[in-house]
Amino acid sequence: MRSIVLLSSGLDSTVAFKEAYDKCDEVLCLTFDYGQRARKKEIEFAKAICERFRVKHIIIDLPWYRSFRGALTGKEELPEISGSDLDDKEITRRTARQVWVPARNVVFLGVAAAFAENYGCDLVTTGFDAEEAATFPDNTPEFVESFNEMLKFGTLTHVSVYTPLISLDKAGIVKRGLEIDAPLDWSWSCYEGNERPCMVCESCLRRKRAFDIAGAEDPLLKRLRN
Repeated sequence: MRSIVLLSSGLDSTVAFKEAYDKCDEVLCLTFDYGQRARKKEIEFAKAICERFRVKHIIIDLPWYRSFRGALTGKEELPEISGSDLDDKEITRRTARQVWVPARNVVFLGVAAAFAENYGCDLVTTGFDAEEAATFPDNTPEFVESFNEMLKFGTLTHVSVYTPLISLDKAGIVKRGLEIDAPLDWSWSCYEGNERPCMVCESCLRRKRAFDIAGAEDPLLKRLRN
């Protein structure tokens, strides 16, 4: 079995990558540059992961996304949120709208499906999870089911989307990542692309909470201290 992996180097995609790497005979990773604030860090970290595991890595440039409005592409300010707000549905729905990138997962999965068909891969692996699905409809099981139904008509080889983390929250993903020795020391979650994670954006706060709940030290922060 072979898989294309959508690897942003975020917590979710890094653990999903390791799941696919262990499950499949061969994997090929795609990282997208769509003008996001952290694109240089994401590409750097994804490249490091692929080099460690000796897998092919392709960077896909989507320059037209850079003209779109949104906080992730730097056209608007990132939403401010505190750790105590992470379970407030009203607040997190608002912040999700602020960082929404139009049809991003539709585009990413469509591109990945084309690569999968071309390279003879059975699967497209993504890090969709239950915590993200609470505020992002394109992370839900219903979205995946609908997309897989479309792929029956849109690909001759009937490629399918594989979501090994779909039932897990971030803490569960951390625990699973530690169990399978995922390269969490090279996973980048921060919306910003500075030398160190900002520790105040929503993505950083969710990552911190996940490691706290899991009772584990974040391997990335440990590596950056050394």
